[in-house]
Amino acid sequence: MNTSDQLDVIIIGGSNAGLSAALTLGRSLRNVLVIDGGKPCNRQTPHSHNFLTQDGETPAHIATIAKEQILRYPSVTFLTDLATEARQESNGFIVETANGHSFRSRKVLLATGIEDIMPSINGFAECWGRSVLHCPYCHGYEVHGQRLGILANGETAYELARLIQHWSPDLTVFTNGPAMLTNDQSEVISQLGIPVVTAEIAEIEHQSGQLKRLRFIDGSTHELDAIFSRVPFRQHTTLAQQLGCLAAESGLIKADEFGETNIPGVYVAGDNSSPMRQVAAAIASGSKAAAMLNRQLIAEELSARLVKTDAIQ
Repeated sequence: MNTSDQLDVIIIGGSNAGLSAALTLGRSLRNVLVIDGGKPCNRQTPHSHNFLTQDGETPAHIATIAKEQILRYPSVTFLTDLATEARQESNGFIVETANGHSFRSRKVLLATGIEDIMPSINGFAECWGRSVLHCPYCHGYEVHGQRLGILANGETAYELARLIQHWSPDLTVFTNGPAMLTNDQSEVISQLGIPVVTAEIAEIEHQSGQLKRLRFIDGSTHELDAIFSRVPFRQHTTLAQQLGCLAAESGLIKADEFGETNIPGVYVAGDNSSPMRQVAAAIASGSKAAAMLNRQLIAEELSARLVKTDAIQ
């Protein structure tokens, strides 16, 4: 690729949202570059669920098929590299990478995902996405009826307790310290028959990421098959900040329902801007953003053509 040529769209992030956008744009005859660092947030998850035609497949298998399909379109190029800088210029954007490449484009789509911040509990990170789970719609069926736990406190513990009890009657809330539940929340959890354990957790004992038991600081243990938990996150990159995109209080990038940010020409898709952390949702958001990007490009091209025609007449 000639780095001096201007592309229609640079997509930063080549997981589900980015690949979905690339497919739509490739089919729209757009010159597209996908830049991907090769570290999707679901890389540790053994199976992907709740996605039609691919239920139970590995995330890597889904991504491999998707990449093969988008590269059938000659106007789409895939580059394994890390985008480190992005800035706006008079007629578009410039994106620079860790390996020294520089690319120009009319539009930019950030599909950069997010980075989960793991708590300092031994074994948590190793089990994340395997038996410490974030989403019952992605993994709940596989563990339904088993010995389940919720590792959370306060409002999050209350919300998850009400949700996860649907998948298993054998459920325990672990607050990892004094419970910060209101009286009303404690009453609801009690009526649901869900015990609340406040002992501090020393370790999640597991075998190759499969949870076996919780071991507490006082030496006691609790046998479990899986735990649901939510962890804080941060954006994978500072690219949105560099471009001037606004962030919500949650830390997600602000955008409208089609992925357009406050910066004209900058769109987002996937986990970096949505709380719906599912493969199907990421793919849908990538497709929607790409369709609106192409619509915007067409409008600009028609406007330029019509102006030139009027000038000739």
